Amino acid sequence: MSRVGLFSLALLVAVAILAVIGPYLWTIAPEATDPAHGLAGPGLTHPLGTDELGRDVLSRLLSGSRVTLLVGVSAMLAALTIGVVIGAAAGFNGGWIDAVLMRFTDGMLAVPAFFFILVVITVLGTGVATLVFVIGALSWMPVARVVYGETLRWKAAEFVLAARSLGVSGPRLLVRHILPQAIPALVVSATLGVAFAILTESALSYLGLGVQPPLPSWGNMLQRAQQYVFTAPTLAIYPGAAITAVVLAFNFVGDGLRDALDPRRRR
Repeated sequence: MSRVGLFSLALLVAVAILAVIGPYLWTIAPEATDPAHGLAGPGLTHPLGTDELGRDVLSRLLSGSRVTLLVGVSAMLAALTIGVVIGAAAGFNGGWIDAVLMRFTDGMLAVPAFFFILVVITVLGTGVATLVFVIGALSWMPVARVVYGETLRWKAAEFVLAARSLGVSGPRLLVRHILPQAIPALVVSATLGVAFAILTESALSYLGLGVQPPLPSWGNMLQRAQQYVFTAPTLAIYPGAAITAVVLAFNFVGDGLRDALDPRRRR
C-alpha cells in the first residue's frame, strides 16, 4: 500500500479509537447546555469552545464520531450483504435468474440514489436505524455488479470444475470456492461504501432528515453552525474538516487496497 494509503489507514484507526474511548476520557456530556457561555472561544474548560447553547464542541465531535461511523459501517455491511446475495445468485445460477436480478440492479442504478433516499426517509421518518436501513438498501448495486463479475470469472475456473466433478453441492461450491476469490474486490468496495454512507448521512443530517438533536452527528452540527458561519466559523470548520478527512481517508485506503490486492497494478 502507498504512503498515502497507510497514512489514511492510521488516521481512520485513530478516529475509531477516539470514537470508542473519547467520550470516556472527555466526560463533559455532549447535551449539557450552558447558555451563559454560548459561542465561547477555546479555553481550558472547553478546548474547542462551545456552540450557541453552550455545549462543549469537543464532546459533541467525539460523540458525533460514534454516530457517524456507526451509520457508515452499518450501512456498508447492509449494502454488502444485499449486494453479495444478489450478485452471487445471478452469476452462479445464470439463466432467467441472472436476467431478472441484473436487470433489477441496472434499474436501481438508473435511479438517482440521493433523491430516492430523501423520499424514503420522508415516508419512513428519521432515526439512526432508518438511516442505516435506507442507505444500505439503496447502495448495494455496485457491490452486486462486482460480485456478479467475480462469480462469472471464477465459476469456470479449473478448481471449481474439479470440485463440481467431485460432487460438491452448489451452495457449498459458491460459499467455499467462489466467493472467497471475490474478497479483495469486496474489501475495496466496502471502504468506498463506508465513505459514501458517511457522506450521505452527513448530507441528510444537514438537511434535518438524518440524526436528530440532541443526539449529535457531524452532519447536524454543520446544520446548526450555518447560522453562525461569520460570527463563529469554527463551529462549521470542525465537523466539516472531520467529515472531509474521514471520507478522503476511506477513499485513499480503498485506492491503496486496490493497488495492493491487484497483481496487475503492482510495479
